[in-house]
Amino acid sequence: MRNSAAPFVLTAALLAAPSVSGAEPAGAREPLSVIEWLGKHPPAVDGGILLEPPVSRTALQPEVDVIPLPSARQAIGLVPADVTGLPTNLWEGSDTDTLTRLIRDAPVQDSPAMQKLLYTLLLTEASPPGADGGKSRFLLARIDRLMDLGATDPAQALAETASPAASADLFRRWFDATLLTGSEDTACALLDGMAHLAPDYRARIFCSARRGDWQTAALTLEAAHALDLLPADQLDLLDRFLSPDVFEGAPPLPAPADPDPLTFRLHETIGESLPTASLPRAFATADLRDLAGWKAQLEAAERLTRIGALAPNRLLGLYTDRTPSASGGIWDRVAAVQRFDTALDSGSADAVAKTLPAVWAAMRETHLEVPFAGLFAERLRAVPLTDPAARLLAWRIQLLSPDYATVALPPATGDEMQAFLNALAQGDPAAAPAPNATAEAIADGFAAETAPSVPTQRMGETLLRAIGDFGNGAKGNPSDLGRALATLRAAGLEDTARRAALQLMLLGERRA
Repeated sequence: MRNSAAPFVLTAALLAAPSVSGAEPAGAREPLSVIEWLGKHPPAVDGGILLEPPVSRTALQPEVDVIPLPSARQAIGLVPADVTGLPTNLWEGSDTDTLTRLIRDAPVQDSPAMQKLLYTLLLTEASPPGADGGKSRFLLARIDRLMDLGATDPAQALAETASPAASADLFRRWFDATLLTGSEDTACALLDGMAHLAPDYRARIFCSARRGDWQTAALTLEAAHALDLLPADQLDLLDRFLSPDVFEGAPPLPAPADPDPLTFRLHETIGESLPTASLPRAFATADLRDLAGWKAQLEAAERLTRIGALAPNRLLGLYTDRTPSASGGIWDRVAAVQRFDTALDSGSADAVAKTLPAVWAAMRETHLEVPFAGLFAERLRAVPLTDPAARLLAWRIQLLSPDYATVALPPATGDEMQAFLNALAQGDPAAAPAPNATAEAIADGFAAETAPSVPTQRMGETLLRAIGDFGNGAKGNPSDLGRALATLRAAGLEDTARRAALQLMLLGERRA
């Protein structure tokens, strides 16, 4: 069983931790991503669940401290506010329904910078907007969006931080996450003493069997059959789960169209694993386990890295784990990465120049340009490339890396786009002519006179709206784009604004 407090393998990125009022200086070093930070600083979640309050050791009357109720609301999250740079009251003054909708709909699919911002908002320690603390719909909305993004480990840990026994809704989300991360025994241990939390009879049957109580599992299944407590397809699946010998040689069950995590794990247990490619992202987490083959692990890692839910280093480790024995598709990408990695190790400028175009084309094909830049830009910068095309490509790749401000040197040519990119990387896009309408909107967003006021209260809502504005702006609405960038900079998120704008300029053509 995997301890739920073990370091996470997922990643999303953490925005820099500037003050609310100040902008980050150019060239400042990018901190660890949110979930990379979690990997080094796992949340203090006990391995077990406290099922009853502690018993006093004396008969003395305890002292009671009285404080205003709003101050007593628990700040729930995985990353301390002093690490993210966001205030603990960033949700204060906002309506829960509004926040729930904004979290659910925040468009981050095509912008790694916006992915980083959303993960940080979801995971930072902050007080809820209402008076219901950890039981609020707001907490459930945060967990649901993390699961939607495929950040299953953080979703599990966030539920644990709030105590899964607090409500059936919270337990169900936690249970689903543990089924996909392989730590369901912890959830089953809690369910053993609090059966009322079970989402349905399937969970009680599954957990009884996991804990070795086959008799209880069988009796519960028989009752479910007799009373028609479960759909026929679920009863058939549980029959094979509890009595595999009876169904040896039987044809496989029909694959469910929309399985939940428990159905997925039951199919895996009976030897009829379901492919995860067509399932929601959270299911890809299951393919990261050693139970899956190398190809399945690679495909899952690419899928999760693309949305910022897995550390790029984990993907690189899988890319370089062994030599591909086939060609085509993902194997060509693996081979391209391995050849480029070897070329960098050799220090040969010619070898790097020859392998760089192929690996870049492979990364563009699967929309992994920004993770690739984060992995290789520093090593690429150290190679003295002489080929003009290779030098220009390397420069553009480095603009997508965390060190964009220190590598944004003017290229040899006088190209208008390159001049604008260089000025943007330095935080002053108005210093160069705007080559297109998107560039004009970006320059407007960086103009001092357009900066709005971003108070501490409702900052979370303001930043969520900025994510939505950026998504609209990326689709061609210049006023929304300028407003989004101005809001980010006013909130002290200079690095996020620059990286989002650079990514849009460099990758917008591919994403159109």
